Amino acid sequence: MTVFILYCMIETARELRDFRLTKYRICSPKLNGIRGTKKIIFLSDLHNRMYGKENERLLESIKNQHPDLILIGGDMLVRKDGNSYDRTVRFLEKLPAICPVYCANGNHEQKLKELPDKYEQSYEGYKKALTACGIHMLENASETVRLDEAPVRISGLEIPLGVYARFGKKDLPLKEITDRIGEHGEEYQILFAHHPGYIQEYLEYGADLILSGHYHGGIVRIGRHNGLLSPQLHPFPKFCCGDFHRKEQHMLVSAGAGEHTIPVRIHNPRELLMVDLKPNA
Repeated sequence: MTVFILYCMIETARELRDFRLTKYRICSPKLNGIRGTKKIIFLSDLHNRMYGKENERLLESIKNQHPDLILIGGDMLVRKDGNSYDRTVRFLEKLPAICPVYCANGNHEQKLKELPDKYEQSYEGYKKALTACGIHMLENASETVRLDEAPVRISGLEIPLGVYARFGKKDLPLKEITDRIGEHGEEYQILFAHHPGYIQEYLEYGADLILSGHYHGGIVRIGRHNGLLSPQLHPFPKFCCGDFHRKEQHMLVSAGAGEHTIPVRIHNPRELLMVDLKPNA
């Protein structure tokens, strides 16, 4: 037992030092207007973590990929008092100099926004700083960008805070999604959906590419797609990390670039996602 505990401590210390770049390739006939490949960076669940002074190592890694879009999936900060997001904001403010940046909220930002009297940090201050530097904030909203001749709709979904409850799984009716971000259309749609536990609902909605995080890879990774615990302490959460698909629809779940309540990672490195979007060959 002592050897096992020592191993867990060493592995956690190693995995909390750095992050890895995980690459995916997605093809779709809806992307046939793209000439060649478009590169997308997806960053989620940073939770104020720093990689070098002012996050210089993370910033350099993003620059080195020469992305066409940077997509931010929420939980960049920690909502609890005593966890200033100032350094995180300074890092995020540098990203629009690389390429267009679109940002959605996770449950941490959403709680700051919807429960402002409960926390000392200001969501409005956070949002104002990001929009001032050119980041597009998608709060139950969508924007369409053109990747060469392919229109791509980017949507940020904020589901009711009650679905993040620790006990029991709440329903998320399809109407709840459409009421918030509208119907799925003909364009290729990238959907920010922070909570991956509702993959069936997102697929039913019709999004082409779903980007999620939240589960931090399940804390302890058991195989490619399975983990031990969710942040709500649900055991063996489904869809906690990796790639999932149904026909032409795909969901990518990031293990996240940071953590907060449970500072443990075993066989579950922090990660930054790189997604190549390509037309059908």
